[in-house]
Amino acid sequence: MTFTPALALVTGASSGLGALIARRVAERGSDLVLVARRRDRLAELAAELRRRHGVQAHPVVMDLGRPGAGPALLAAMPEEVAHRPLDLVVNNAGFGLYGPLLGQDAERLEEMLTLNVTALTSITRTLLEPMVRRGHGTLVNVASTGGFQPAPGLAAYVASKAYVLHLTEALWQELRRTRVRVTALCPGPTSTEFFDVAGSEHGALGGKVTTPEQVVDALMTALDRRRLPPYLVPDLPNQVQAVAARVLPRRLTLGVAARVLKQG
Repeated sequence: MTFTPALALVTGASSGLGALIARRVAERGSDLVLVARRRDRLAELAAELRRRHGVQAHPVVMDLGRPGAGPALLAAMPEEVAHRPLDLVVNNAGFGLYGPLLGQDAERLEEMLTLNVTALTSITRTLLEPMVRRGHGTLVNVASTGGFQPAPGLAAYVASKAYVLHLTEALWQELRRTRVRVTALCPGPTSTEFFDVAGSEHGALGGKVTTPEQVVDALMTALDRRRLPPYLVPDLPNQVQAVAARVLPRRLTLGVAARVLKQG
């Protein structure tokens, strides 16, 4: 089965994984709602998707890092698609901060947690409900292999991704008797803009660096299956690392992460 949503919504669509997911979904003939802050990039991507694939692509310029992001996003849906059900929602918007927690700007830290945790939860709650009522839909929350273990130097970021992972796993169980599919996409270190934003040169984080193409290929393959797992780690080396982080003694994994990130 080739998964072809009639209408998909992707947050954080202006670059990185979000932009690539949007391109892959458009290749299949799906219309899209593209959500991000950067108007110029969204406009360019929307024009590209229309030109290459003949789909509808609607940019929604929004800063999601605020309370009530879900209802605000629903209210901002373009008139052309406001009446149409969403078959796929990808919660990809988020960013990280690198360095000791006490050295990070308090305002920027709160912005990160609001976007990574509060906004994602609000969007999930708002857009998942009509899927359940309709008995159809797919939700992908983008977490991280960092969500499997604490990481000194990325303490609040990986804690936020642990929240996303655990929230999505719980939703998977709550909805398993419905026809709504839910999964947490958990890429390992990936060659995107993440580390530029986070302010870190430690792109590997002790794991194998994957390409955005590898991550999105794994996601699209999983979406083509009838059932989705509670979480998806795209490649074998990071799958092994994620399992190890859950079973090894916490002091050991903390020490390894601290050495890799040069923290303590």
